[in-house]
Amino acid sequence: MTRRNKLVKFTEILTFPNVYQSTQINHPELSGIDGQKLTLNGRWQSHHFRNNNPITVELACGHGDYTLALAERYPDRNFIGVDIKGARIWKGASTAIEKKLSNVAFIRCKIEFIAQFFDEGEIDEIWITFPDPFLKESKYNRRMTSPPFIENYRKVLGGNKIINVKTDSPEFYAHTKEVLGEMEIPLLNDYFDIYSEKSLPHPDLDIKTYYEKKHLAKGRTIKYLNFIPEREERK
Repeated sequence: MTRRNKLVKFTEILTFPNVYQSTQINHPELSGIDGQKLTLNGRWQSHHFRNNNPITVELACGHGDYTLALAERYPDRNFIGVDIKGARIWKGASTAIEKKLSNVAFIRCKIEFIAQFFDEGEIDEIWITFPDPFLKESKYNRRMTSPPFIENYRKVLGGNKIINVKTDSPEFYAHTKEVLGEMEIPLLNDYFDIYSEKSLPHPDLDIKTYYEKKHLAKGRTIKYLNFIPEREERK
């Protein structure tokens, strides 16, 4: 994609009613159409979706493949895709507009800021789909299942709500299991190769993102695990 095409898309998403952005690193705050500053914490249902339906968030959503597919599958739920890449957000948001999916929104921001834009317990479910494994980074730095990230997810999720992780990376998969063990968070499900099972361990794992299709074409296995981000109670 040329720089000009990116700039055109960045300009267009400023006019999208389903996109919110926060690109200031030192002062994260949301802006909507034409850069208008706003606060949606605790008001996503009432002020954006105009309903009381539960909210599922896809982190590292890329082109929004999961967000869009889930929104079509579950019209009685709300879905928000989060990614920092503006061109990817443009693709998902424009598709949602074309398909008239009113239960879809997107946030362009760094995942580290997710707790800044939701009230405690406002989110009912999280999907983390094929995140960058950051193989050259410290596990406590940028990987999306590092302890600081999980603490943020814990804040915005309601009680006993699930985080789903889908990845092709054996390093990210092993890292996630190690961190959860250190944080005393038990796994609910753990699969190293979901397509080797007789049936998929979760009904929504049949959704294949742009990146998953590329990984499968290269012969990579797809891993899945999920958990509730609460520490295991000691007996």
